[in-house]
Amino acid sequence: MVTGAGSGIGRAVALTLADAGWTVVLAGRHRETLEQTAQLAGGAATRCVPTDVTDPAAVTALFEAVGEREGRLDLLFNNAGTFGPAVPLEELSFEEWRGVVDVNLHGAFLCAQGAFRLMRDQRPRGGRIINNGSISAHTPRPGSIAYTATKHAVTGLTKSLSLDGRPYDIACGQIDIGNAATEMTAAMSQGVPQANGSRAPEPTMNAEDVARTVLHMASLPLEANVQFATVLATKMPYIGRG
Repeated sequence: MVTGAGSGIGRAVALTLADAGWTVVLAGRHRETLEQTAQLAGGAATRCVPTDVTDPAAVTALFEAVGEREGRLDLLFNNAGTFGPAVPLEELSFEEWRGVVDVNLHGAFLCAQGAFRLMRDQRPRGGRIINNGSISAHTPRPGSIAYTATKHAVTGLTKSLSLDGRPYDIACGQIDIGNAATEMTAAMSQGVPQANGSRAPEPTMNAEDVARTVLHMASLPLEANVQFATVLATKMPYIGRG
């Protein structure tokens, strides 16, 4: 299962998994974009399940449907997320803050919990959860307090899932991504705020490079796990002074 499969990283990962022979459940808010992903997958085995990950009842229905129709779940790429409005901290409303937290943290928890329950009870038991973190879980950007706080929280979610999953053969890892070329990062070529107060364009990388890393993580036996992986554009300003 891939959440946020209708665009960006989610679409790239879903297509790469489908091409590698996985049966992929495509989850996301909008049926039309999920169906576009399914069409891009050609004849590969995909199924679209429109889902709002911030709605507990909708997430419960999603995983119940997977259990009933597919019989088991071997992988969740817990990807759905949002950056939120690009406004100064002092202008960020509580509603805007809550909107980011609802998707990036509450949604990630609800989907991880649904996957955990299926993986614990299925036979053979076990499976893998890969959370989409961010390099913001290590180093924030200016004006990104809601996004950065939730991505730090996702790291805690990953660590707890890894511990709690051990008795049930459930592996959990996290991929932290920097500057993959998607709709969300389209503005980077025009210039984005830097820590010194300036604006500067930043290099990006192909989203398929991220997808291949997720495929590698997903292809390991459950006895092995990539706990944390960082995949970023080589020349982006992240290490040292950039």
